[in-house]
Amino acid sequence: MKFVFDLDGTICYRGEPLGVNMIACLDRLIEDRHEVVFASARPIRDLLPVLPPHLHGCALIGGNGSFVHTGGRQVFVAFFDADTAQSLLSLVDEHRADYLIDGDWHYSFSGDENHPIRRNLDPHGLAQNLPTASLGKIAKVVILRSQDSERLRASLERLPVVVSEHGTEQILDISPTGIDKWNGLRRAGLRSGEFIAFGNDANDMPMFRRAARSVCVGEHAGLRPLSTDCVLCDEETVIRKIDELRLELQNRLPFPS
Repeated sequence: MKFVFDLDGTICYRGEPLGVNMIACLDRLIEDRHEVVFASARPIRDLLPVLPPHLHGCALIGGNGSFVHTGGRQVFVAFFDADTAQSLLSLVDEHRADYLIDGDWHYSFSGDENHPIRRNLDPHGLAQNLPTASLGKIAKVVILRSQDSERLRASLERLPVVVSEHGTEQILDISPTGIDKWNGLRRAGLRSGEFIAFGNDANDMPMFRRAARSVCVGEHAGLRPLSTDCVLCDEETVIRKIDELRLELQNRLPFPS
């Protein structure tokens, strides 16, 4: 079975790398010949530092599906078309927004240096913070703060983009149209109904709809109705649930409907 894990708030917490106990739990899955896949809003650049090196070869879905790595190499990057990219940059200027904009590897950041996203950005110094004009093609835009978020959101709805809003933080995560975690998983070779998904936020909804079984970590109102199981956002509880599913598969017990 394939196990697909969101990262932040699902199996790693407060921006820290995976804990020792969580790594051991994932290793148990691999020892039982299950496949482990990671699907995150983080671009691959920021996803790799939270994983131990021996898991870097797993299928990695970054940027909510904008980036796909398999076997340690990049197999897909989705960019905004030139007109859409220019429209996004114009809206950023118009609304005096703080932002994180990703190219295929480097990025452009504007805003509070103490923002949680900034603290988790490129922790190993693998990339450069460049002016937006120097990024070339743009793969992802995150609006951290703007003068009028409702008007900005309305303007974004007129563009060919996918917008996810993170919790109560009013952070807008913007990807090219047709891009989401499920489409990233599909490009990595996963099939509908043939994986178990763990997630905690709205950007996990597309993959939950396609999963054989899905575990909502925490209390997200939109995700819970799509979930077959819900658990507390607590490392020990999540590990216990992963092990429970692993043992069900090991003993060939049928999943409850």
